[in-house]
Amino acid sequence: MSLIPSIFGGRRTNVFDPFSLDVFDPFEGFLTPSGLANAPAKDVAAFTNAKVDWRETPEAHVFKADLPGLRKEEVKVEVEDGNILQISGERSNENEEKNDKWHRVERSSGKFTRRFRLPENAKMEEIKASMENGVLSVTVPKVPEKKPEVKSIDISG
Repeated sequence: MSLIPSIFGGRRTNVFDPFSLDVFDPFEGFLTPSGLANAPAKDVAAFTNAKVDWRETPEAHVFKADLPGLRKEEVKVEVEDGNILQISGERSNENEEKNDKWHRVERSSGKFTRRFRLPENAKMEEIKASMENGVLSVTVPKVPEKKPEVKSIDISG
């Protein structure tokens, strides 16, 4: 749950969970897809605030991202630098016909990227992703916790 706004591009963090911090990219949004610093903000990122839930179960870390209107071919799930989960994609603009008269454009288009630093107990080689009804689910299994071995000692006397 987001508790405080961040000074880095409006990202939010959870101060109680160090793993919920987005990785700060100092060049993010610096250049737009067209390469111009003064391009419209809507071209910089489609839904920079793509909503992602991160839930931890005893067996795995589960991410769910709302990506309405996107197909699985338009979304990428990658692991960078060994422990950074990156979810990215692009939503295309609708084709404009010459005779069309637009009254309102509220749906965003363009590229988006979300990054999450995974904890050391994540099994990177076993990550699975699926997409259904515009919801991307990424499951990152966890290394099982080693329970301390307890050996019972008989008491004499």
